[in-house]
Amino acid sequence: MASYSAAQSWQDEPELLDLAGAPVPHYGTGSLADLLPTLVAGQGVPGFEASIAELTPADRNCVFLVDGMGWEQIMAHPDEAPYLTSLLSTSRGGTGRPITAGFPATTATSLASVGTGLPPARHGLPGYTVRNPATGELMNQLRWHPWTAPKPWQPYPTVFQQADAAGVATAQVSSPAFQTTPLTKVALSGGTFLGRMTGEERMDLAAERLAAGDRSLVYTYYSELDGAGHRHGVDSDAWRGQLMYVDRLVQRLAEQLPPRTALYVTADHGMVDVPFDEDSRIDYDDDWELGAGVALLGGEGRARHVYAVPGAEADVLTVWREVLGDRFWVASRAEALELGWFGAPGECDERVLGRIGDVIAAAQADVAITASRAEPNESALAGMHGSMTPAEQLVPLLEIRS
Repeated sequence: MASYSAAQSWQDEPELLDLAGAPVPHYGTGSLADLLPTLVAGQGVPGFEASIAELTPADRNCVFLVDGMGWEQIMAHPDEAPYLTSLLSTSRGGTGRPITAGFPATTATSLASVGTGLPPARHGLPGYTVRNPATGELMNQLRWHPWTAPKPWQPYPTVFQQADAAGVATAQVSSPAFQTTPLTKVALSGGTFLGRMTGEERMDLAAERLAAGDRSLVYTYYSELDGAGHRHGVDSDAWRGQLMYVDRLVQRLAEQLPPRTALYVTADHGMVDVPFDEDSRIDYDDDWELGAGVALLGGEGRARHVYAVPGAEADVLTVWREVLGDRFWVASRAEALELGWFGAPGECDERVLGRIGDVIAAAQADVAITASRAEPNESALAGMHGSMTPAEQLVPLLEIRS
């Protein structure tokens, strides 16, 4: 058996990722939370500022959010998305650029950021599953289970509600299944909700609603690209086919825009494929070391909230850093808040603090912390998201004007 000196052993130790080097979202200047406030400020809605300085005001604004369509994924698939790609090229008059989703880069968090104009530290949906401090249970903020009263959980008015109150003709055009969900209520309500089943119907109706007022704000949404990425991966034929369909939808809507309209195509997050091997998928349910001192495991595979048994917080942080710190940015709650992961330092609402993990682990490599028994469905996904890597964090901001 080979023997190693203490110096050799030390040199072989994996180097921990530098927390200060994590690519923090651009809250306040170029994140999803800044989009609607910028648009309605340009429409004269009081109480808002245009924090994305490059956007020119328009009387009519439309936001088309495609679930799971990251900036890097569009850039990697020009043949499947020729119309979207044309919006990226400055030589062809395109003005597209990336903005950041916010952390974690996941649907519930991002939709709340879009609709409220607030970062996660304030709107209070800081992950896929988070601890409810009042009950001690994990709360799934996408499926809203177990049931939690929506208004106390997210008490701020949406941008849509404030625009509607200021006389802007406001509408959401989406799947009928989302009309009465708690997530819609806390994040996207205000004005008129119009449910349509097909993508083509949504595009046509969005164009109609834009023309319905001298000042209008319309939001529309498509989710199936994300589903294909989760099930089959972001480089699968199924995902590519969905991207081709999205490309046609965007062009269909763009060709119907009424005068004085700006259409913005964006997304809630990107996605990465995580290989199906033991090195890439670390199964928390079979890892006694990671489970020691942990009361609850929240979040999702690439953005974990870890809730420690009282008194074990420091030990859990130490172990998670030792085991995962070369592949994950592993921070304490205080460190993550100070570094601006969930919003600008110092702006976390008191009610949100206990929802954030004692330890937060955000993946840097193409890896995930799965939980094969507690989360069998999520653990079997091919494509995942949540962290701060460019593939997950960067989302498009593509502009089309009429």
